[in-house]
Amino acid sequence: MAAHRARRWSLGGSVLLVSAAVAAAFTFITTGPSADRADAAAPTAVTWSDEFDGPAGSAPDPAKWTLETGGGGNGNHELQYYRDSRDNAALDGNGNLVITARKNTDPGLQCWYGACQYTSARLNTAKTFTQAYGHFEARIKVPRGQGMWPAFWMLGNDLGSVGWPNSGEIDIMENVGYEPNAVHGTLHGPGYSGGGGIGAAYNLPGGAAFADAFHVFAVDWSPEKITWSVDGTTYQTRTPADLGGKKWVYDHPFFMILNLAVGGDWPGSPNADTQFPQTMTVDYVRVSASGGTGNSGDGGNGGATKTGAIKGVGGMCVDVAGASAADGTPIQLHDCTGVDAQKWTLGSDGTVRALGKCLDVRGGSTADGAAVQLYTCNGTKAQQWVHTSARDLTNVGADKCLATKDNASGDGTPLQIRTCSGAANQKWTLA
Repeated sequence: MAAHRARRWSLGGSVLLVSAAVAAAFTFITTGPSADRADAAAPTAVTWSDEFDGPAGSAPDPAKWTLETGGGGNGNHELQYYRDSRDNAALDGNGNLVITARKNTDPGLQCWYGACQYTSARLNTAKTFTQAYGHFEARIKVPRGQGMWPAFWMLGNDLGSVGWPNSGEIDIMENVGYEPNAVHGTLHGPGYSGGGGIGAAYNLPGGAAFADAFHVFAVDWSPEKITWSVDGTTYQTRTPADLGGKKWVYDHPFFMILNLAVGGDWPGSPNADTQFPQTMTVDYVRVSASGGTGNSGDGGNGGATKTGAIKGVGGMCVDVAGASAADGTPIQLHDCTGVDAQKWTLGSDGTVRALGKCLDVRGGSTADGAAVQLYTCNGTKAQQWVHTSARDLTNVGADKCLATKDNASGDGTPLQIRTCSGAANQKWTLA
């Protein structure tokens, strides 16, 4: 499991050797349901996002992403040539970015080992967006098959001046094809890089494969703590105390990277069973400033969650009807009684949760009057909410406010989404 990885980072014509290890001597394994829920601060305004909305076949937004090119193997004997091509990175017209690894058909592409066998894509935000601290997440469906190596990760923006690993590296998610039910999260810095990277692996329960469905991969990063989660479930937290006296270099802005590598020292080469093309599908990437900047609404308490009753018009509470945790249970106003069906957790992943499930707009509708319900958390925009300083609780997918039906305030009044108007029946306070 101790796999060494070396990567080359190229920007503006310069090439820097980046060595790393994902599964090292400091790696632990955590399995799904036994893990705690992810630490998360109260939601704040998103500081950067890409929802990948656009026509099918269009390129990723150049105002947000730079596509890298080259076939040097990234110091790790990877087999792909990264191209700036819509054949390898394009929107699908359904709100996703699709990174596609293909067998190469261009004899003119040369890799470190000769004529390139594969092409793929790698995107970064080095020139367009960097941030220190906060909540960084992406909803991704990984590829499957021997030799596949998708990743969502970050490097320090001082890479060009101090080099790697002094710049620091935060691997939010990496998967290798021969471990279909595992992902890895790792830190790399001075004195704990290469085989000494500090991280953990998370395994889906029941042998399920990550390639079977979308999953939300996130870190919550504060000045002296970084917490990793999958689908809202924490599987590791790292602090300076974990470094054995070595330097904590996570105190400056980082940029993000999405890539799909083929082959390399860790994943190994594709075999006869590996089918091409393979795709890494990204529903969204979102960043908020809630991870310890001091303006998160939780006193700057890093990953702390904020839980309580949500009170609206007439002092009534947002309530799960019948206290039922079944998918599709309506959400209503009710006299405040302090029961679990009225205890809501606002997380920095944008969710509003009760009874272990998420506040959801039924059917993902964006229409005025669409009902809200309790539903299994799935990372969709129908479950993303922002609680504003004006006390609006706004659904990200619809850009509409949580409201009572027909401006009513009585016990049992159904809740829905409506165009934000500033009306009293759209104002909510976390008590």
